[in-house]
Amino acid sequence: MSDAVDEGRLADAASIEAADPGGMLRQVASSAAQIREAQRLTAEAGIAALARDGRPRAIVVTGMGGSGISGDVLAAVAGVGCAVPIVTVRGYRLPGWVGAADLVIAVSCSGGTEETLAVAAEAARRGARLLFVGGADSPLAELAERGRGLFVPVRSAGQPRATLWGLTVPLLLATRELGLLDAPDAVFESAATRLEDMANRCRPDSEPFVNPAKRIALDLAGDLPLVWGTSPLAGTAAYRFCCQLNENAKYPGVHGELPEADHNQVVAFDGFFARAAGGGPGDPDDFFRDRADDPEHGLHLVVLRDTEEHPQVAKRREVSVELARDRGVAVTEIMAEGDHPLERIATLVALGDYVTVYLAIALGVDPTPVTAIQELKARIA
Repeated sequence: MSDAVDEGRLADAASIEAADPGGMLRQVASSAAQIREAQRLTAEAGIAALARDGRPRAIVVTGMGGSGISGDVLAAVAGVGCAVPIVTVRGYRLPGWVGAADLVIAVSCSGGTEETLAVAAEAARRGARLLFVGGADSPLAELAERGRGLFVPVRSAGQPRATLWGLTVPLLLATRELGLLDAPDAVFESAATRLEDMANRCRPDSEPFVNPAKRIALDLAGDLPLVWGTSPLAGTAAYRFCCQLNENAKYPGVHGELPEADHNQVVAFDGFFARAAGGGPGDPDDFFRDRADDPEHGLHLVVLRDTEEHPQVAKRREVSVELARDRGVAVTEIMAEGDHPLERIATLVALGDYVTVYLAIALGVDPTPVTAIQELKARIA
């Protein structure tokens, strides 16, 4: 573990609160409430009307950063068996094939993201069916009104990345209305309940040896995480984990998905960041081990395990973990919880969110500000 890490910062709730002035932990803990509120706001917006024109040829979600991930979560929950393709567009341009037969969903927590507005405006000009999700009384809301699109308002939890479920639930409910997603109301409530349980397990006043997020954060500190999912759903959670490492902890991370990662990223086990043979860490599952003996700045494989894995992927996961440990690469495995895809991705995402906030605090980093993003926007304005 790096010398920059101070375990004492995670010792008690008072220390954590002082190190988190923007309240990122509170924002993350609002996830269950977001699901319930988003269900109400989506129904009030008249989402049932979306099905009047039948099933679209494709669903195109446009958004950036913490808003754009909603499209990936939608595709993950709908699964590879979904009857229509679900595509996420991150940028200024709408694919040339999109037209009146398609549903374009524009998602912007602020309602003012320039890339999203550009794509949404193009979709309106092409006559696509429109659903916009974002901040009330925003440019996106105005665009929805001009384009006669359906608009669902979202109340930000503070930061777009912490408003994931407020932004995603309207997309899930829209897809359900179109007959493309089997997700009864009971599933949304079950997912919310699991998020509440995760918030309790990862609460600030629980000790690191019983708090899974604190424990994983301390294990990751000083290492370069390779975060792999064992299914398309878990792969989406892996991408989210790395985005949260970037924004919350201001920390790098490399995401991948099996089996693809076994055709490229696995070779990094033999490279510059791999620990020398015989120089691997102590048992990462032993919280009480002496971390002073752990080599610093090595790879750390984080495996996000879905409960539904292709049999060959399960074999690849087992052997990949063996290869990593044989080469002294630390390994952390995180298992999805629940039966429905919404429950499974919610639990994987939630634990990653807490891990990255606690990692920021352990490193002495304020998890809320994204100064580099703000500076970049100012320079190109």
